Amino acid sequence: MKNLLEQIWWGNSIKMYAIVLAEIIIVWILFRLFRKFIFSLLKKISRRTESQVDDAIVDATEKFIIPYFYLIINYGIIQQLSFSDHAEHVLKVVVAIVTAYYFIRFINHALHLSVLLYMKSKDESPERIKQLTGILVVLKVLIWSGGLLMLVDNLGYDITTLITGLGIGGIAIALAAQNILSDLFSYFVIFFDKPFSIGDAISVNNVTGTVERIGIKTSHIRSVSGEQLIMPNAELVKSTIKNIKRLERRGVTFRLNVRYDTAKEKLTLIPEIIKQIISRQEHATFDRCHLIALGDFSLAYETLYFIDSSDYKLYLGIQQQIYFEIINAFTSNGIDFAFPGQTFILQHPLNAEKK
Repeated sequence: MKNLLEQIWWGNSIKMYAIVLAEIIIVWILFRLFRKFIFSLLKKISRRTESQVDDAIVDATEKFIIPYFYLIINYGIIQQLSFSDHAEHVLKVVVAIVTAYYFIRFINHALHLSVLLYMKSKDESPERIKQLTGILVVLKVLIWSGGLLMLVDNLGYDITTLITGLGIGGIAIALAAQNILSDLFSYFVIFFDKPFSIGDAISVNNVTGTVERIGIKTSHIRSVSGEQLIMPNAELVKSTIKNIKRLERRGVTFRLNVRYDTAKEKLTLIPEIIKQIISRQEHATFDRCHLIALGDFSLAYETLYFIDSSDYKLYLGIQQQIYFEIINAFTSNGIDFAFPGQTFILQHPLNAEKK
């Protein structure tokens, strides 16, 4: 039996293989016990706290740190065996690749969770958090690119030529894709400056609609007439955007023209009539009503009031009701609207002579 254990296979005795295998099994059992008891306890404790930071740390530890340490410990155990130079080199390359993989994934995961927790702490809407995905994809691609370059450099390859080639190629790609890059940077402007969000009603370039999607290159707007408009982000950023949804109070101005032959006492009564009509409307606040112009053919009254809502349909309903009540009130008080053009008052010649 002793002679059998001392037999040499591929540069190592069977006894050494047995010792390494036993150590790997022991480490596997210890890690299983650690996950089942200690780590499960840590997860239960983190769930009881209000903070989400400890949950993120425990989650990252379970996904990246524990598997990586398990592999590294096993690598240290395997190092007890003798390998050829080629096998040793292959083993080191594999360890370097695994290390880079876990390191890059850990950085991306930490970045994603940090930004997500920050946005939640600022009470950002789910639409804004969803919109964040586009930016994180770009950042993760950059991190993966940098990590792979570092890996190649650590493996002993000269990356100077590669970086120079990438730089020249990057300039060529940037020149060929100016519009795409412009839209991408505009996407960053929209995200951080927040001129509008998903669900906002906006007016831009004589188009009014609701924002349905904000993509990396284009944004989708559903117009009031039903069409879906796909607009480049660069064009949106360059344009003047009216965010109707953020309208806290809508100011409404309208004019009424009455005839010159309206009695003076009725002319002075008009502002009070309009004030009472507007004051009766829910969500409407009267501001002023004045005779502002002695026109060529009529007297012009201007009225200003405010609606405490950005709802366009509500505004139309209130304005319509005000017009209806003004027409009824003017009819009841014998006040006539002036028609466009001149109004002539004709008298019979005999009546004129009597005067």
